[in-house]
Amino acid sequence: MLICAFEGWNDAAESASSAAKLISDALSCQVAAEVDSEDYYDFQFTRPSVSFDESGERELTWPGTAFMISNDKDPELSRFSVLIGTEPARRWKAFTAEVLEMIEDREIEAVIFLGGMLADTPHTRPITVNATSQNEKVRSAMNVERSSYEGPVGILSTLGIALEAAGIPTMALWAAVPHYVHNSPSPKATLALMAELEKMLGVSFSQGDLADQAFEWERGIDEIAENDEEMAGYIQQLEKNRDEFESEAASGEAIARELEKFLQSEEKPPEN
Repeated sequence: MLICAFEGWNDAAESASSAAKLISDALSCQVAAEVDSEDYYDFQFTRPSVSFDESGERELTWPGTAFMISNDKDPELSRFSVLIGTEPARRWKAFTAEVLEMIEDREIEAVIFLGGMLADTPHTRPITVNATSQNEKVRSAMNVERSSYEGPVGILSTLGIALEAAGIPTMALWAAVPHYVHNSPSPKATLALMAELEKMLGVSFSQGDLADQAFEWERGIDEIAENDEEMAGYIQQLEKNRDEFESEAASGEAIARELEKFLQSEEKPPEN
């Protein structure tokens, strides 16, 4: 099983890449293969970063994509690999082919993509995670929907189509990030992705203090809104819309359950 996330267009508030990095750390992953960053990245668009190593020397970190394998001693967790990268700036077809070769070489049987998208949703409510798959067997087994989206896509969709064509089933989890706070990382969205992923896979990854970070993130936005009347009003409207939508959805589910009961009762043979 491969868990995959890319920084960039698919990664609102760094929610998906943060989740992938957290999983990589939890599994003590080591790099097994990397793509050559010179081939696929525009360094004026995605710049390298400089930091100090343990000896105090400055070192450069270049944008790229790495395939990492688990070193976890737990047999259940050792079967996971993680692919983390930065969305390439050019030669997407060649990039896709190279990543696909990495995946096939390591006999990956299924891939789960993590993504973050901007949405009209309030930060005060649970972060919604949407699960989709273009694979009929995955949809049936995991009880998820098929994506009906048409339009511009990122590298996740490009890889997903290539993997499905190669016979490797995929699924995508997308966190809905409040659009008005997307300029900084959202640990609450990362936590939502982690929770959904763990539920889907039936495993548990070490999350450190992620829950505390999510709480502080939400409280911090609350404090900003308290001093911004326009922002507070906008958030209240989003809360109202979300609550009304969920109420209508719940009512629809209740009606569906009652209808199902009725149909089942109609199918019973009459008592003598």
